[in-house]
Amino acid sequence: MTPDAAIRCRGLVKHYGDVVAVDGLDLEVRPGECFGLLGPNGAGKTTTVEILQGLLPPTAGSVEVLGRTWDRDRAELRQRLGTQLQETLFPEKLTVRETLQLFRSFYRRGMDVEDALAVVGLEEKRTARVKQLSGGQRQRLAIAVALVSEPELLFLDEPTAGLDPQARRQLWEIVLALRARGRTVLLTTHYMDEAERLCDRVAVVDHGRMIALGTPQELIASLGAEHVVEFAAADGAALAPAALRALPGVTAVHAEDGTVRLTVARIHETVPALMALVRDRAIELTRLVTHHATLEDVFLHLTGRSLRDE
Repeated sequence: MTPDAAIRCRGLVKHYGDVVAVDGLDLEVRPGECFGLLGPNGAGKTTTVEILQGLLPPTAGSVEVLGRTWDRDRAELRQRLGTQLQETLFPEKLTVRETLQLFRSFYRRGMDVEDALAVVGLEEKRTARVKQLSGGQRQRLAIAVALVSEPELLFLDEPTAGLDPQARRQLWEIVLALRARGRTVLLTTHYMDEAERLCDRVAVVDHGRMIALGTPQELIASLGAEHVVEFAAADGAALAPAALRALPGVTAVHAEDGTVRLTVARIHETVPALMALVRDRAIELTRLVTHHATLEDVFLHLTGRSLRDE
């Protein structure tokens, strides 16, 4: 019988001495979805994933993976999961094909090595040694290793961390193809655009707790506005928050390190009114940009700080 949840944990807690890495996390991942754990470095994402993978014991709480538990069904679960870690060290002198053959030998069933190479676009590198691969190619190899067992559930932990924009986009296409094939994927990331592009649902995690859950569109809609206006003034000049909140269409005001962010519902009304206010107060702007609201803005709204500051 297919479980109604690919992953379910309740009251998950992990302590490292006095440090609380995971603090009472409740989580449920549906079969066939790409689920994102989103948050800054140190939020508890990797610790959570390592508990779900059976690599770490929880301090408290319960975990079910594919309807099984690590206490009773460890050997079975190992055959049904695929894992790509934040950093994977492969034998440098093995070729790409030899590396995949090695990992394929660990499983009773799985994907043909050549098919795995094709999925991640490494066919032309099959005879290259691991030490000759670029960072993006190594990440693709790590994903191929995770896929070679034809896993029912795939863990991707910060799969594009440290990659250049082109390599990131290439890995995005791989994950999107996996999602289209109905694979269940748990993805951790601190890139908001990555979560918006790849995930069916995301849980925003901060200090080991889940502070928001929903589709990217639902979370962005929770701001009550579609756009963000950012501006900075010369010589540290400031406008009173009350005056900014009184502008038409403004739903929230946040000031940080000399930059003011306005969350706005009617940008065509807000920007002209803002410029009129700036002229009336004889303030010179050094920066003015607008963008559609993103998960970055959701994180700022929920925590009062920017994700990129972490």
